Amino acid sequence: MPFNIVEEFIKLTSINSPSKKEGTLAAYLKARFLDLGAQVYEDNSAELTGSDTGNIIACLPGNIERPAVLLVAHMDTVEPTTGMVPQIREGIIYSDGQHILGADDKAGIAVILGVLNALHEDKTIPHGPIEVLLTVQEEIGLIGVKHLNYTFESQYGYVLDGDGPVGTIVNASPSHITLDLTIKGKAAHAGLAPELGINSIVVASEAIAQIPSGRLDEETTSNFGIINGGKGRNIVAEQVDIQAEVRSRNRVKLENEAERIIKTFTNTADKHRACFSYQKELAYESFYVDPTHPVIDHAIKAGQNLGIEVILKATGGGLDANILNAKGISCVALGLGNDNPHTKEEYVLIDELEKAQKFLLEIIQQISQ
Repeated sequence: MPFNIVEEFIKLTSINSPSKKEGTLAAYLKARFLDLGAQVYEDNSAELTGSDTGNIIACLPGNIERPAVLLVAHMDTVEPTTGMVPQIREGIIYSDGQHILGADDKAGIAVILGVLNALHEDKTIPHGPIEVLLTVQEEIGLIGVKHLNYTFESQYGYVLDGDGPVGTIVNASPSHITLDLTIKGKAAHAGLAPELGINSIVVASEAIAQIPSGRLDEETTSNFGIINGGKGRNIVAEQVDIQAEVRSRNRVKLENEAERIIKTFTNTADKHRACFSYQKELAYESFYVDPTHPVIDHAIKAGQNLGIEVILKATGGGLDANILNAKGISCVALGLGNDNPHTKEEYVLIDELEKAQKFLLEIIQQISQ
């Protein structure tokens, strides 16, 4: 039966795979890869990540001697997805309006399957070894790729998880620092003796009000995302916990902004005789791939052959590419034509999905010349 990328995508989105529960999708994909003539492996990362499957690796042998190339996507989606029935209207695939579609990143998986199917069906297409990595828990911190236990032959590759139309190449992404901030004050009765307390919520609010957030410049953003504190409306809040983040493609700016947050909270807590503590973690490093690198050059030539405009851009989000670049595999992300990820308005254009498959296949052929 001829491969149809729309049917494959619909099939993939019908398999629920939220973060940590990618096992059913992984089992389906392992069978698909075997049918396409690939060797399939599952690493032992599940012992560390808590997912019900490890990362999935598939290796398709080359039919000529050329460099291996890595193709990457992630199996997990954000929720809610249970019971989602995709809707097709005027050449666009939507969710049913009540759930997340999951094009992030099942569109990427569908494109990879489409390319492997084309190579399986037409053995005259020359290509070197193709390695595929499908990760778990990308959506909650790139957890799967961070715990990847496999050594690839590939020196470079493509992450099928970029934003923008087909032809978009994401070649830069920021570093990301997470900050868990805690203010501890003193509880007291809010009506009888509020002056005996130290309100941690007030202290935290005063500190936050002094700190710019959102987009700070072209390279840098910060955000206060979650605030939890207090026990009751009639109790001076003893403790508040805040989850914040800073991202920047400039490491100096990243560290300076994180230190500004820490210093402001420290000074504000001291002023009110409250206690302040924090945990700071570098979630992932930035990456930048030079436009002259072969991984980009091959894509540019593929775009020229197909009449696709190739655009290089930076993103503000984290990708599996951040970790893979740090591991020494030069990776860029390719746009797939889907939009509004992580919302119930997520959609993917059928024309773009089909074009993405042709674009990736042409890239493989460029590498093989």
